Amino acid sequence: MSNATSDTVRDVRTYIDDLSEYATSHLTGDEVLLASFDGEDSDFVRFNGGKVRQAGSVQQLSADLDLSEGARHTTATVGLSGQADSDKAAIARALSTMREQRAVVPDDPYFMYSTDVASSEHTNPGSAPDGAGIIDSVTTEAGADDLVGIWASGRQFSAFTNSLGQRNWFDSNTFNLDWSLYLHADKATKQGYAGFEWNDEAFAAKVATQRLQLDALRRDPITLDPGDYRTYLTPSAVKELTDMLSWGGFSLRAHRAMDAPLLKMVTEGVSFAPMLTITENTSGGVAPNFEGQGFLRPDAVPLITNGKFASHLVSPRSAKEFDVPTNGASSWEAPHSIYMDSGDLATDSAMAELGTGLYVGNLWYLNFSDRANCRTTGMTRFATFWIENGEIVAPVTALRFDDTAFGLFGDRLEALTDTSEVLLDPESYGARSTNSARLPGALINDMRFTL
Repeated sequence: MSNATSDTVRDVRTYIDDLSEYATSHLTGDEVLLASFDGEDSDFVRFNGGKVRQAGSVQQLSADLDLSEGARHTTATVGLSGQADSDKAAIARALSTMREQRAVVPDDPYFMYSTDVASSEHTNPGSAPDGAGIIDSVTTEAGADDLVGIWASGRQFSAFTNSLGQRNWFDSNTFNLDWSLYLHADKATKQGYAGFEWNDEAFAAKVATQRLQLDALRRDPITLDPGDYRTYLTPSAVKELTDMLSWGGFSLRAHRAMDAPLLKMVTEGVSFAPMLTITENTSGGVAPNFEGQGFLRPDAVPLITNGKFASHLVSPRSAKEFDVPTNGASSWEAPHSIYMDSGDLATDSAMAELGTGLYVGNLWYLNFSDRANCRTTGMTRFATFWIENGEIVAPVTALRFDDTAFGLFGDRLEALTDTSEVLLDPESYGARSTNSARLPGALINDMRFTL
């Protein structure tokens, strides 16, 4: 498991199959074993001052086990070393412990796993450079600017096996560069570049745009009064809003509990703008197309279609509880690979179309201020500019917004850009995230800022 090559992929798959066969051979009675494996072979490079400050790599693999007999089941997580003898011994100990625990737990009325053996295989080799290969590109492009950020790249593996004979495999080779150009104090512009295929010209274009923004940040900032302002949100800012929609907005369980921020779309027929279509696009993301109980995820699940609520995300537990089919959603029933259809606003003309108003590059610290009405509050971050006649006039001091998605994505949504940006979650606590988004920018004719 030392290098993200095709040989490594075969080695990991063979190793997982061997461990699964070993575990299955140690089952007793009517036991059923479900096993989910997640691993990565990743390079990380941290930049500061446009120079490499730290570099390293991570190779890891772990197994989440679920041992059941009837409706009783218990779980365990086993970190794997790659050494067959020690890993098999760890799995044997986990099975023994789970049996002991299962003897004292009650039946789980909503426990459900797939009994249809539906094996699958998906591999996206990508062509992302490794850590060593990216250093020259980043440091050369940074030049004398203070570039601060982190690079993560490499292959991520997911597998599902069970004692019924099912075998699912997913691996993807991606990169994610998350960085800022820093001026001084709290003045910085933030960018990201992520995907499967690295392109030096695309990276250079992003840095060039940042430099223009950095020049604008040298101007004296202005402070705006609270009020409603015509606003352009970059794809990164749009992502913060869709993240809030994903917090129970599409969950069947949250809707049945009457605690979903998009509940009014189902119960009262509230809708977004007809131009808005949102999909859980598993086939275009980096998350596996299966989940921990062995159910396969469709290539796409429509969530919002032409502004109207289309369907819920349904986990196996919710499917059992509410007697509906599952669509392979995770237990928290949130999108892993959210996709918003682009519009017809030329991306290069976004500021010109904005005319006079706010250009918001990033949002942060978001939370619901009124969950039932999908009202969210949060702050602008990094480069936010006041625009007049399609040109940057000055940076704007931090603003707090408080507004409802029913308005922002509803009657006040004027246009979406004709290009979308791939945004991979940079989270790497414990392991690299497999959540992703593909989103356009959004022009909103009025966005409410409260201070």
